[in-house]
Amino acid sequence: MDLTGAVWRKSTRSDNGGSTCVEVATNIAGVVGVRDSKDRGGPVLAFGPTAWTGFLAAATSGALRPRGDR
Repeated sequence: MDLTGAVWRKSTRSDNGGSTCVEVATNIAGVVGVRDSKDRGGPVLAFGPTAWTGFLAAATSGALRPRGDR
């Protein structure tokens, strides 16, 4: 998958230096890219738009919690 033209953005909720967060690219048709902001040349996870939307809905609703918090 070619993500050469991806425009990466960090969450507004990242820490002050933005070094402990992920970056997301949503400008490539049919795919949402996710990468570690500390390793920009490293691996990228790729999700379909429907899967990404489902993940965001679950994350914002509180449905995704660490195992110890259940």
